Amino acid sequence: MQEQTLKKVAIVGRPNVGKSSLFNRLARQRDAITSDISGTTRDIKKRIVTISQNREFEVIDTGGIDYSTELFSKVAEFSLRAAEQADIIIYMVDGKTLPSDEDRELFYKLQEQGKPLALVVNKIDNDKEEERYWEFLEFGADATFPMSVSHNRYFNDFYAWLEEYIPAPIEEEEGLQLEEDAELDPFAEIVRDINAVPEEEDTKIRVAIIGRVNTGKSSLLNALLGEERSVVSDVAGTTIDPIDEMIEHEGHEITFIDTAGIRKRSKIVGIEKYALTRTTELLKKANLVLLILDSTTQISELDERVAGLIEEHKLACLIVLNKWDINEDRTYEEVVDDFRDELKFLHYAPFITISAKTGLRVHKILDQITAIYSRYTRRISTSELNDTLREAIRRHHVPSHNGAVVNIKFATQYETKPPKIALITNRPEFLHFSYIRYLANFFRSKFDFEGVPLDIVARKRGQRVDDE
Repeated sequence: MQEQTLKKVAIVGRPNVGKSSLFNRLARQRDAITSDISGTTRDIKKRIVTISQNREFEVIDTGGIDYSTELFSKVAEFSLRAAEQADIIIYMVDGKTLPSDEDRELFYKLQEQGKPLALVVNKIDNDKEEERYWEFLEFGADATFPMSVSHNRYFNDFYAWLEEYIPAPIEEEEGLQLEEDAELDPFAEIVRDINAVPEEEDTKIRVAIIGRVNTGKSSLLNALLGEERSVVSDVAGTTIDPIDEMIEHEGHEITFIDTAGIRKRSKIVGIEKYALTRTTELLKKANLVLLILDSTTQISELDERVAGLIEEHKLACLIVLNKWDINEDRTYEEVVDDFRDELKFLHYAPFITISAKTGLRVHKILDQITAIYSRYTRRISTSELNDTLREAIRRHHVPSHNGAVVNIKFATQYETKPPKIALITNRPEFLHFSYIRYLANFFRSKFDFEGVPLDIVARKRGQRVDDE
């Protein structure tokens, strides 16, 4: 039985983009020297690391590719040579800067080798900064990943890509040993670290229970938890402090936020004013909202204002029609149609009719929560998204504006929770909101986004997403 050859993964890029930091993160040790001084790494460092299912590979840290001096040019030569000898190449760029011509040229040169090649956009340190990463998609890489090595963020997709090219180990026959005269790598100081595993999938869901006073929020929480943990009373405003309770369901850790009942501002006094402020703050931390409505009453202006908080925070949503056990004469279709007409901005949110008091259909809410959350965190690949975009444009061409041609060059999803999509166009100011709405509906028809808001913006190439 032959020894399985380890794949070689080379990390290359210009100086000070975070190559050594990524090397250290993969090797789970601070071995390569990291600093903000260009050219710190001048030699080649190698380590053997292990990721999921005992997949082993050799990671190679290279010096920054820079031709500004004779010394740096020599370092660049060694770095490119390491890339030629590698099986897989990771090209890193600095996500805090705009794409440069030097990076494009180097990336395209590496792309000519025909090897698995990923473009890693480093220094995307928070969700807001992830907006910058889509500017690098113009490189046309088969795999582009936003990442913050220093904050250990966004590693899941990157590890999943690596696993496609790193084979699982071949089981050795009993008593099999490596040949003693196997060739030794003069550069390598072999270090095996079984703790180098990919980040776990985010399975923690924060669910805010929101609605007018006395709609049954606390009763619903008790029904979901299977025991009484919130005070239930017919007296409006009984719940003052939000109550957090956690339950596990289908591998997810669901934390419910039993928010204080929201009443008209003119009636908010003392501690309830504090409760409203705290409720609004908690919504900023929520992933998903259960909007509790009383199915026995008509929708009110206050209900619309409460629902408006969901739109404001771009949260996933399930509309829960409570007290269905005492609903009389009206069919499901009639009730939902009436509520849907009044809550048009929550058109994406599904309805469920329940009775928190009797437990009718309450158990289905947990399944809905996990399903909606999976869609809320979903990332559509750029190629798949653009195939759908082209199909949409073929069916309904982008309208011109006073004779000016408006072209959409491509689309990319640059964020999740909620899914955010940028349309790169030559004239973003002339892309009519009705056409953006058409594209949003078309995307929904192709991808399952039930319960999830879509945030679509039109931008010029190179323009930041948050620019107006």
